[in-house]
Amino acid sequence: MPALIRLHQNLRKTSADLTPPLSELTLNDTVEEAILSQRVPIRSIVSSPDDGVGLAGHVIKIGGWVKTGREQGKGAFAFLEVNDGSCPANLQVIVDAEVHKLSELVPTGTCVHVEGDLQVPPEGEKQKIEFRVKKVLSVGTVDAAKYPLPKTKLTLELLRDFVHLRSRTNTISAIARIRNALAYATHTFFQNHGFLYIHTPIITTSDCEGAGEMFQVTSLLSEAEKLEKELKENPAPSEADINAAEQLAKEKGKVVAQLKASKGSIEKTDANIADINKPISAAVAELKRADENLVKLQERLKMGERYRLSAGIPKKDGINCTMVTILLFVLSRGSIGNNLSTSTEENMNYAEAYVKFLCQWLLDRCLDDVEFITNSIDNDALSRLRMVASSNFQRITYTDTIKILEGAAKVKKFENKVEWGIDLASEHGRYLTEEHFKAPVIVYNYPKGIKAFYMKVNEDKKTVAAMDLLVPKLSLLNLFLVCWKKYHFSLVK
Repeated sequence: MPALIRLHQNLRKTSADLTPPLSELTLNDTVEEAILSQRVPIRSIVSSPDDGVGLAGHVIKIGGWVKTGREQGKGAFAFLEVNDGSCPANLQVIVDAEVHKLSELVPTGTCVHVEGDLQVPPEGEKQKIEFRVKKVLSVGTVDAAKYPLPKTKLTLELLRDFVHLRSRTNTISAIARIRNALAYATHTFFQNHGFLYIHTPIITTSDCEGAGEMFQVTSLLSEAEKLEKELKENPAPSEADINAAEQLAKEKGKVVAQLKASKGSIEKTDANIADINKPISAAVAELKRADENLVKLQERLKMGERYRLSAGIPKKDGINCTMVTILLFVLSRGSIGNNLSTSTEENMNYAEAYVKFLCQWLLDRCLDDVEFITNSIDNDALSRLRMVASSNFQRITYTDTIKILEGAAKVKKFENKVEWGIDLASEHGRYLTEEHFKAPVIVYNYPKGIKAFYMKVNEDKKTVAAMDLLVPKLSLLNLFLVCWKKYHFSLVK
């Protein structure tokens, strides 16, 4: 797992902006080409302060994939919406029929590399700048009938069947750019504070904190693959199928009960006893078949659910977590009041500065992607990001946290009981960050009984030097702790 090791304590540097913000990517009188490819990223055109108007007249080369295309003027020219993955916005491209065969260019998914000039479109157009093609350098054609990504919005579950193409969708590409920015920002922050980046073994025999129960290295087919194959041959039933089977079993049960009840009122003789038992036996057999069918359907429903979980498709919410481990070498210097060690305080300082740095980095460099996520997925994403970037993080001990939650429990119902010694649940973290403090919160000095054995025990012998950073909506963002060996080692996850 990647780790960052800090070699000295006194180095304090400000964050250097190695990548310029959106507003500084281009100047009105120049267009920056990619150094090695001579292509101009679409982001440097449409994300300039004037939306690219000042770049009109420049002859450039661009490349990308056609998101939508249509022929106009009875086949005289075509409009293409081209995206190269550098930003969520598309560039409108105009191609005349004399330049290239239009039927090869308009299908969604076509890859194009073209040369032409930037122009200001006529008044009334939505676009501020457009690109007129003078020369088509290369085309990667697609079969429109077989290309699996239509223009309409697709579910994330469906995209799992087309992993190699999902980065061309708006949602996945926006998330990829945000993750890239966060990784770059992480390296920038810690490099500026004197850390070194190293690679530790990814596959190891160490089974720490039950990781071996979550991850398994094997050359055999996984359960998910076996389930997928079986479910393709015999699809899992729907909820409606289960309900229908349950209703049928109930009806068959009622028939059997009625026949048995009427049997007592019939006069039994040797001649008619067989006639009495025959319909009962048939009804019992039908009931048994209905029950067996219901059990099989329920088993296959559970199998389908197991496949969803094994394949990583959550029933409700799922979070893809990334871990960065930071090792901070700190000599023991005792406590500084309120049972707070100097190493724990440094952990808090790094945690707050690091998270604020990441949030501000996204606001400066990925604002268009964050706005897309806000408009399409999470309405509060942008405002929450700004709040975290500008807030003073509240710092509170676990004991004081429990007192706050116990007071809240008198007027607010929590699903998880509040008492000293519990591990804080998500609902507790959300209450603290969203209702009580309305800001990110750092909770420290947890009871040693709910934390790992290797954490440093505080002077009170009841708590350990661990801390959690809680943020709105997500609740627990990361975990900071101090291990005690010969020295103190602060670990950040």
